[in-house]
Amino acid sequence: MKIGVIDYGMGNLYSVEQALLRLECEVFITSDINKLNQMDGYILPGVGAFPDAMSQLSELGLDDYIKQLAKTNIPLLGICLGMQLLYEDSNENGLTKGLGIFTGNIQKFDKLDSQQQRVRIPHMGWNPLSFTHQPEWLDGLDKEDSTHVYFVHSYLAQNTRQHEVVASSTYAGQFVPGLVQKDNFTGMQFHPEKSGPFGKYLLTKWVKQVQKRRDQT
Repeated sequence: MKIGVIDYGMGNLYSVEQALLRLECEVFITSDINKLNQMDGYILPGVGAFPDAMSQLSELGLDDYIKQLAKTNIPLLGICLGMQLLYEDSNENGLTKGLGIFTGNIQKFDKLDSQQQRVRIPHMGWNPLSFTHQPEWLDGLDKEDSTHVYFVHSYLAQNTRQHEVVASSTYAGQFVPGLVQKDNFTGMQFHPEKSGPFGKYLLTKWVKQVQKRRDQT
């Protein structure tokens, strides 16, 4: 099974690649659209600033390529900044349009909490996910197991659609969409490749979805 890790110069490529290799995937790190067309599924990683990332995607023609995936049923997983890029826009360093797959905006954490105490930004550390529903690929999830995952981010998705948010967390009293799903697009604000057993479980379930889709075509 071939997984294309979309390389636009701003991804945590090595750790994602290693996590996929441990799941016995064939991994191709590339920005070449001809090569991407041969993949069974995609991962859009990302570390850095939203405007820079969108600029890089646009320069490589990958922004339109990702949008066109909405017309297919090929799974794509956005991780951290990669998830944020799937939203409508971000106010990081001015307003920048995103890929517009999910409804919502990317905004910075509030500087003060409800008690007017300064919030430590970025949000960095382990937090549990609270699941509200399960997409088909997560069928069988035991919600009693530990759902702690590892976050590192200063911005979060807001004004989201409730039915698109599969699981969430909280930080400094703010609602944090952690796992989102719309059709063949999945987003994880946390880093599954750095999230221990539960992160591996989620990544494994997503990979199995890719395999199931491939076997049905």
